This record gives sequence, C-alpha cells and structure tokens, in this order.
Amino acid sequence: MNETRNVEFNAPARYRIVTTGPLSETSRRGFGGMTVEVGRGDGALPRTVLVGRVQDQTELRGVLDALYGLHLSLITLEMLDDSPKKEKE
Repeated sequence: MNETRNVEFNAPARYRIVTTGPLSETSRRGFGGMTVEVGRGDGALPRTVLVGRVQDQTELRGVLDALYGLHLSLITLEMLDDSPKKEKE
C-alpha cells in the first residue's frame, strides 16, 4: 500500500517522471540536469523516464509543461526520498 504524506515545495527535491513515448536526442537537451532513459514499457510501447532534482514547484511545472508540449502523456510522477538516512543510536 502506498503511503500518503504531506509534500512541501519549499526546497529542492528529486523526482522520477515516467511518460509515454520516446524523447529525441534534441528534446533531451531541454531537460539538462536530469537523467533521461528511453525504454520499453508494458506492451512494448516506448516510455521515457526522467530523474533529477528541481528547485521548486515552479521548475517542476516547467518540466511537466515541456513534456506536455512534446505530446508525451504522464504515466507517473514520484518525489524521491533522498534525504540522508539517520543512523540508529
């Protein structure tokens, strides 16, 4: 079961974004700072996975708008937990 948590947008965060369709080499340049992988999803349809840090909600919106402009449908958007792990005392 997925855990629901409050998300704060007042600090940089890492995201994993999965879309339908491939992202061309030219289009990849517009997502500098994010890793971009194109592979096959369910049913052998191409999918693009972007992983990277965005500074705030405005920058995240810009990434999503750019994907929309490329006619790539959003499959998942996930905030990744990359906070330092606390050591047990």
